[in-house]
Amino acid sequence: MDMEARAHSEHPDALRLWLRLLTCTQIVEKQVRSQLRERFDTTLPRFDLMAQLERAPEGLKMNELSRRMMVTGGNVTGITDQLVAEGLVDRVDVQGDRRAYRVRLTPKGRKLFHEMAGQHENWIVDAFAVLSDKDIAILHKLLGKVKNHARTRADEAV
Repeated sequence: MDMEARAHSEHPDALRLWLRLLTCTQIVEKQVRSQLRERFDTTLPRFDLMAQLERAPEGLKMNELSRRMMVTGGNVTGITDQLVAEGLVDRVDVQGDRRAYRVRLTPKGRKLFHEMAGQHENWIVDAFAVLSDKDIAILHKLLGKVKNHARTRADEAV
């Protein structure tokens, strides 16, 4: 049973919409995880780490990676160790801080990431293929309103 199936007609429409969004996200994410595993013998967390490094060609410190990925340092260290062993990332000393280093994609890692990212994009586009360009634009705009409202509410709570 998916998240949406828990809702009943007497629940507010907003709750039912929230559960539908969660269900859609879970289904698409499961498909992406499966495709990454089948096509590239990798995991979504590894892909996510490489995506963060792609956005920072000079590399990122481990605590920056951890913060960006919203996971513990231990998780980042384990994934990084695997990627270093495979020659997909390397560690570079940070000048002036002997205890720190930056992690960055190697040329081999950058090439593989670009191949994975292209496929990832295709999988996401395919997941939304049932919607017209106009549908996508409207949904994007509406979800942007929800996002802005939620951020405003969160800022007010602080």
